[in-house]
Amino acid sequence: MALPQTPLIQADGLNLRINDNPILQDITLSLSAGEIVTVVGPNGSGKSTLLRALIGAMTPTSGRITRAAGLRLGYVPQRLHIDPTLPLSVRRFLNLPRRHARRAIDEALEQAGIPGRADSPLTALSGGQFQRALMARALIDAPNLLMLDEASQGLDQAGTADFYRQLEHIRDRLGCGILLVSHDLHVVMRAADRVICLNHHICCQGRPEAVSAAPEYRALFGTDDETALALFRHNPHHHPHDAHTEPDHAG
Repeated sequence: MALPQTPLIQADGLNLRINDNPILQDITLSLSAGEIVTVVGPNGSGKSTLLRALIGAMTPTSGRITRAAGLRLGYVPQRLHIDPTLPLSVRRFLNLPRRHARRAIDEALEQAGIPGRADSPLTALSGGQFQRALMARALIDAPNLLMLDEASQGLDQAGTADFYRQLEHIRDRLGCGILLVSHDLHVVMRAADRVICLNHHICCQGRPEAVSAAPEYRALFGTDDETALALFRHNPHHHPHDAHTEPDHAG
């Protein structure tokens, strides 16, 4: 069922505090069907917390989140620990917590880029393949909105570029909106329709080329892809107009 052409999800004046620390401050954003929106920002800037608040896993201190009626949400977490001693196949994993048809599982694995791995043990998957299994699980119910938190971790640069191409195919096939957190700035700036630069508050947002030219973005990440990537990885807490830091667990 197609949702009406209104925002799939919208946040208005969102604030969230953890142990009296301001993690999200006055966040206002929306995302519509067919958009790929990427959230970038230093480590500890609130990116993962924002996604958890939007899916309802964390409760904002104030503000409002509005989800479209009938919204089907798929979520790929940054990491998921599975006990390596469990004799769990990919198919059994995708059947948790409820069973799906074999065809639905096979289609989800194909869309996620690991066709034919349904009967493989989870422990036999590489890190990148395991992330794609998480993606398949998020896709199996044909979501209207797909949210991914660092879902390309474990992939090399070529694998990351292929992963983003896969996201575009998923968006085109399902007509869904996609919101993702990523550190892969050199790929993000080419793959996203819109970029949100976050450091507890929204520093700037817009088309990738506009954001990459914005003073706020350049102050955080430098003026070219290589400099940006180096700053992003090695100087995570520098920010020209926000001295707050966030606990590591709040991402």
